[in-house]
Order: sequence, then C-alpha cells, then structure tokens
Amino acid sequence: MSPRDWLDAGPADSLAEGQAISVAAGGRFIAIARSGGEVFAVDDVCTHDGAELTGGTVEHGEIVCPRHGARFCLRTGRALTPPAYEDVRTFETKIEDGRIWVRAGG
Repeated sequence: MSPRDWLDAGPADSLAEGQAISVAAGGRFIAIARSGGEVFAVDDVCTHDGAELTGGTVEHGEIVCPRHGARFCLRTGRALTPPAYEDVRTFETKIEDGRIWVRAGG
C-alpha cells in the first residue's frame, strides 16, 4: 500500500460524535462520520437517487439519507432500509498523529 493511497481528511478532534463531513477524493466524494467513538468512511452518495449522505443524521452506526430516509451501515456500507437497495462503498480509516486518514486509493 502506497502512502498516496491515504487521504488526509483533517484533524480528528474537528469531527464530533454524530457528525459527517464530505471530502473530495479523485472523482468522488467520501462521507466521513463519527459514531460510537469510531470514524467511518463511505461513498457520499445515496444509491437510491444520488443525494449526498452527509446532509443526513448519523446515529447508532448508521447514516440516514436526508432526502428519503434510506439508512446505510457505516461499518459495512449495507443498505438497511428502502428506498435504497444497493450498498455504498466503504473505505478504511485510521487516526494517526491527531489526523483522520482515509484509504481512498487502490
């Protein structure tokens, strides 16, 4: 794994519990969320209609699409409720030297 595969997503202490932010990575946006004290990263797009997930709530390890309420598991990317039936891609995360890193390459 190359160091360039990892994206610096900012300071870890700037992402509060229950918050999600969107970061650009190549030609896509990645939603980075904190839930249960852990940091997760998924594609920032609802598979139902393409809405950004970062406008929705983060709770109990899930992110909720703000448009139609579809829920996705932050750990697995699994679509949990209609109207979404397709999963979102997940990305490995780590906190190192006080920064959030997302493995966006590879």
